[in-house]
Amino acid sequence: MKQQNIRNFSIIAHIDHGKSTLADRIMEQTHTISDREKKSQLLDNMLVEQSHGITVKSRTVRNYYDADNGQRYEYNFIDTPGHVDFSYEVSKSLAASDGVILLVDATQGVQAQTVANLRIAKKNRLTIIPIINKIDNNAADVPRTEKQIRNLDPKFANIKILKISAKTGQGVHQVLEAIKTQIPAPRGDKNAPLKALVFDYLYDSFKGIIAYIRIIDGQVQKEDDELLMAEETKFSVKELGFFTPNMTAGTKLVAGDVGYIVTGLKDPQSVLVGDTITSISKPTSKALTGYQPAKPTVFAGFYPKNNDYKELKSAIEKLALNDSSFHYNLENSEALGAGFRCGFLGILHLQIIRERLKDEYDLEVLTTAPNVTYHVHLKKHSGTMIVNNPINFPDFSKINFVEEPFVKAEITTPSELLNEVIKLADKHKGNLLNMENEAALIMLTYKMPISEIAFDFFNQLKSVSHGYATLNTAFLDYEAADLVKIEININYAPVDALSFIAHRKDAAKLTQELVKKLKYTVPHRLYPTPVQAIVEGKSIARVDVPPLRKNAAVSGENKSISKKQALLHRQSINKRQTAKNSIELPQKVFNALLELNL
Repeated sequence: MKQQNIRNFSIIAHIDHGKSTLADRIMEQTHTISDREKKSQLLDNMLVEQSHGITVKSRTVRNYYDADNGQRYEYNFIDTPGHVDFSYEVSKSLAASDGVILLVDATQGVQAQTVANLRIAKKNRLTIIPIINKIDNNAADVPRTEKQIRNLDPKFANIKILKISAKTGQGVHQVLEAIKTQIPAPRGDKNAPLKALVFDYLYDSFKGIIAYIRIIDGQVQKEDDELLMAEETKFSVKELGFFTPNMTAGTKLVAGDVGYIVTGLKDPQSVLVGDTITSISKPTSKALTGYQPAKPTVFAGFYPKNNDYKELKSAIEKLALNDSSFHYNLENSEALGAGFRCGFLGILHLQIIRERLKDEYDLEVLTTAPNVTYHVHLKKHSGTMIVNNPINFPDFSKINFVEEPFVKAEITTPSELLNEVIKLADKHKGNLLNMENEAALIMLTYKMPISEIAFDFFNQLKSVSHGYATLNTAFLDYEAADLVKIEININYAPVDALSFIAHRKDAAKLTQELVKKLKYTVPHRLYPTPVQAIVEGKSIARVDVPPLRKNAAVSGENKSISKKQALLHRQSINKRQTAKNSIELPQKVFNALLELNL
């Protein structure tokens, strides 16, 4: 394929705006898939993607389009997710693209991730084609949606905005023509030294690491000896090819192509997303800029529910091999035994991993309360203690001060919803840094603790703004905060897996709310079971889980004092004997923590 006939593009959109459906129509109209292969959400092949109706993992597919001018074009489509938690996957896809289709639902208009993904595309200086979808829907408001799109960027003021129905295929041919005419062809030199961007990878137990690459300059063939520049790892190309959407072996990849190479490497740490591949015999002088690796913002513990530790370990290792944004370490809990401390991009990412463990490996896991990373400064030590697990939080008597991470949060909202958004940000300890107009919208810049926005803030923002507000965050710094460790004792025995970190002024409210939830989730016993929240050695909230039967000693029945005292004595002995016993807790106990607005 001539380089001037190659187009590399992505589709960016908010959740459920029709991105996967448009991808299906493009593959159908370019005859990439046969009638027998047709199905909805073809690229969303994971069960969790199909059940949620969202894209989690980016996919790539090569299409051949016979244009109206009689020429054949190679369309390399690189899929993107829509949810804010997976903006890292979006950045990976856009790094390998030359242009994007900005897809907006005519029934919902411009929403949160529409603008957030648009900003990523503009940052990458990509050509943007705005398109309105679902025009055949009875609830479609095309004029309003078109006005919103034009207000997003001055460049959209006078351009033609295509109007389509991805469901029926109406207008999709015009989209294919727009890709040809508006998105630029790659500019690489196929005779220059090899320079290829690794924008994703897949681990195969037989073939090793399969790198997804975009060739910037040069070309690569089978058996070539190559070099991963970041770690200076050498390998020989065992196989290469492209996606149709399944892997299809080829003879070579040249400048402008998007495809894969089988490296044969077995160590996942040897391949980094954003790395540059070059030739050992004729290396490039400068590596590609790449982009920042994924940094987990939410941490939680995963523990086997049915003594399936070995199975859970194997499943987590496999998931981590094929999800570069998922991190884990071994950990041990006194209450729950051996498990894993896992890092996620956000609360939805956590939920997706849990569901994949269930769907793909038939494993149920106990999940502890999510938390972020803190810097703890001790009184008798000059260094900084990094804590991302409340279990490791030192005793309050040893702490000099604690620092928590902050982000700069940019919230864009329509002016009529400004008051509700400000109230929500103030509730989550936001400090307003700046307010400015952006077309018909208002952009608020806040300084906020990550702990306040990492869990459910985005969903609350969507709720108060009816989906019109956007959120874009960037790490700012660590600052001192008045934080305390809250420990939960059940039947006077500490349950370390239920510990969490909170601001001191929120501790009383959170613990009162938590013990009330635990009253109905902790398993009942033959006697009242006390549940206490301990802060700095003092109980600040307590509730008794009612027993399975009446306590005869306090039931009001006419019994002698000696009999009541004897029964109380026996119950007291039972309490003391079982206080240090292993406590088996169901997931609903940990869900009480997950439901708190920590």
